[in-house]
Amino acid sequence: MTQSTPRILVSGETLIDFLPERPGPLSEVPTFERRPGGAPANVAVALSRLDETPWFWTRIARDPFGDFLAETLDADLPDRFVERDADAKTTLAFVTHDEANDRAFTFYRDRTADTRLEPGGVPDEALAELEWVYVGGVMLASDPARTATFDLVERARAADCSVVFDPNARPELWPEDGFAEAVDEMFGFVDVVKATPEDLEMAGFDAEETTRLAASVCETGPHTCLLTMGEEGAYAHATDEAPWNAGSASHSGYDVSVVDTTGAGDAFTAGALAALADGKSLDSVLGFANAVAALTTTEPGAMTALPDRDAVDELRDT
Repeated sequence: MTQSTPRILVSGETLIDFLPERPGPLSEVPTFERRPGGAPANVAVALSRLDETPWFWTRIARDPFGDFLAETLDADLPDRFVERDADAKTTLAFVTHDEANDRAFTFYRDRTADTRLEPGGVPDEALAELEWVYVGGVMLASDPARTATFDLVERARAADCSVVFDPNARPELWPEDGFAEAVDEMFGFVDVVKATPEDLEMAGFDAEETTRLAASVCETGPHTCLLTMGEEGAYAHATDEAPWNAGSASHSGYDVSVVDTTGAGDAFTAGALAALADGKSLDSVLGFANAVAALTTTEPGAMTALPDRDAVDELRDT
């Protein structure tokens, strides 16, 4: 696909989500449905659906699952930084739900294509044309992808890009203390953090009180923290270093019929990124991002459930 030069780059994993036909532990679910996924892939496609098509730097296997993912991305995204790997398999993530629709993941991700992203895949001249770069925490769990991600954000900062980071805690992928150390290092390079209290608790923060939690994140380096809290909505805090107004904002979310929460956080991130790139206030950012996330929960899957801007505007007007 073709378009004018994007102002956002998304970087990270593209994988297969296997969604269960019913709630229950992995050992008791008989049937799963294949869906495209990966938090950065969801964010990239969501941005495209919101008329803010980004570049997407990812590495996809040349196996049947990889072919499916490449075809899926091609429907929404330019392929300039979509790499193919003939010597690795595709990451698989089996999702399980409890009766409250809360999710758990089981990953098959040993030396898969997304873990093999190498430094330098996005050249400095491309970063010079960008305004925003987004990265996620899963890529920090394995090398060389971890090294490639840190290299990207360091060079993005040098190119005056605003860097957005989602820790996206997945305990199954991390040794003890490894996640907290990686997040602490990354916070030194990023401008905006989007996270859940659970993500930050795993990273070593005290998640007892929302306003203090967001302020604590900003004390480590980022100038803005966006917290998502499921049915309780979202909260934002920004310091004087933020290009938008310093202060805080909250939004209670939208009342929708929830079918599947997979990808809701990624949809929120995309909505927030699109609104921040448009120079919106924190209040507007949370309202728009929550609407994108809410609509994503009304259908099964992550990428397949992402709404367009018209649907988001319609929900916000109701």
